[in-house]
Amino acid sequence: MKLFILLPVFFSLSVNAQLKTPSLSPPTKIEQTIGLTKIVIDYSRPSTRGRVIFGKDGLLPHNELWRTGANNATKITFSTDVSIDKNKLEKGNYTILTIPKKDVWQLNWYPYEDINWNTYIKKEPLLVLIVPVNNTSSHIETFEIHFQDITLNSASLILEWEHSSLRIPIQINQKEKVLKNIEVALAGPNSFDYFFAALYLHETKIDLNKALEYIQKATSSDNALFFQVTREALILKDLKKNKEALIAAKRGLSLSEKVGNNDFIRLNKKIIQELSL
Repeated sequence: MKLFILLPVFFSLSVNAQLKTPSLSPPTKIEQTIGLTKIVIDYSRPSTRGRVIFGKDGLLPHNELWRTGANNATKITFSTDVSIDKNKLEKGNYTILTIPKKDVWQLNWYPYEDINWNTYIKKEPLLVLIVPVNNTSSHIETFEIHFQDITLNSASLILEWEHSSLRIPIQINQKEKVLKNIEVALAGPNSFDYFFAALYLHETKIDLNKALEYIQKATSSDNALFFQVTREALILKDLKKNKEALIAAKRGLSLSEKVGNNDFIRLNKKIIQELSL
């Protein structure tokens, strides 16, 4: 008789354990490629929901350790070695615990070992960063991590919540690797190889003369594409070879008009106008 009574109770608990409800701090994943480096961040996003977050009367008082998110420990993965505010981190997985203060935040970086953020509390951080806090006038309802200021070899990692915003510089030092890739590719290059080599050298300002040499190998053909010729005009302009730049820009404009690319039509017209002053 007792067995008959217990079975329905056990069945009821099993069913209830499978109940799914929305998370107050839903998990998310962001991916960003910087140069040749892929960065992946897995974290959960709490919201203020009418609460004060930081400070004396807040959910997170100043000078107390915070998991930098909600639920599990935040996981940050780098596919190559990087520098965080000029401090080198090898490729791999990391987590951060944060100590919010009034004017700065302390970010403690640890090798990622476990989803439980309490695992790291008594461990020595691999890296400690002191980052100034920017107090924003706008209200940021949901905690957010994202990237801004992205270039070929750097970006800013942004942490924002409530009225607090932090900007953490990330540097990617891959010049030698990229130059080696260029060297290998150009052993048997096509016009796209020359274009991308020139694009990199131009945008990073490593070697404008070499950039011009490469782009003109792509644009010397009658089959050169509008964006290749436009890049030639930009490089020539930066080299102060205005007469040649003007010729290239007019050619780029003609090719852009043939394919109907309005962005490059405007860009070439702008170059022509600047060089015609």
